[in-house]
Amino acid sequence: MTTFRPKYITFDCYGTLTNFQMAEAARDLYGDRLDEPKMLEFIRNFAAYRLDEILGDWKPYAEVVHNALERSCKRNHVSFKDEDARMVYERVPTWGPHADVPAGLAKVAKEIPLVILSNAMNAQIMSNVGKLGAPFHAVYTAEQAQAYKPRFKAFEYMLDMLGCGPEDILHCSSSFRYDLMSAHDLGIKNKVWVNRGHEPANPFYGYVEISDISGLPGVVGL
Repeated sequence: MTTFRPKYITFDCYGTLTNFQMAEAARDLYGDRLDEPKMLEFIRNFAAYRLDEILGDWKPYAEVVHNALERSCKRNHVSFKDEDARMVYERVPTWGPHADVPAGLAKVAKEIPLVILSNAMNAQIMSNVGKLGAPFHAVYTAEQAQAYKPRFKAFEYMLDMLGCGPEDILHCSSSFRYDLMSAHDLGIKNKVWVNRGHEPANPFYGYVEISDISGLPGVVGL
C-alpha cells in the first residue's frame, strides 16, 4: 500500500471529509425533551434508520431524512413535525470539513486526481465540496447513480464514469457499512479507513488505517 499510486483516490464525503452533523441536528431538535441516555438512543436510531432507508430503490435524500427522523421519533415516543425534517435536510449543504481535511487533501491533489462518491443530491454536494480546500477531478452523487452506497450500483457507476477498474483506485472512507465492505466485495483491494470513531475496526476487510486525512499522503508515498 505504501508504494501504490492509484489512478484516482476516491472518497466518501459526509463523515470522512465533511463534518457530518446529524447528531447535532437531532440534539437541537429534541435535546430539551430527552435526557442524555435517551438522546444517545435517539441518535443511534436515527443513524440506523437512515441506513435502512437507502438500501432499496433510490429516492431523494429529503425523503430519506424525513422517513428516518419520523421513524426515530415514533420509536422514542417524540412528536414529529415535517418542518423538523426539512430543517435537518437544509443544514446539510452548510457543513464544512473536519479540520484536518484541507491541508491533507491539497497535498495529495497535486499528484493524484481526487474523486468523491457521495450519498448526496446534486443540489447539496457542491456547497460541501467547495469548503474542502482542494480541487476534485469529479464528484459523483447517489442522485446521478440512482443508488446510494452501500449498494454496488453506486460504486459501479463511479467506475464506469471514470473508465477504470477496481484495481486502479484507492478508496478512502470512515465507514465500513457504507463504503469499505462494498469496496471489498467489489474487488477494490486498496482501501483507507479514516478512524473518525464512527465504527469499530474490522481488519477482515483489508485497509490502511489513518487517524485523519493528514495521514493520507504517506499512504501513497507523498
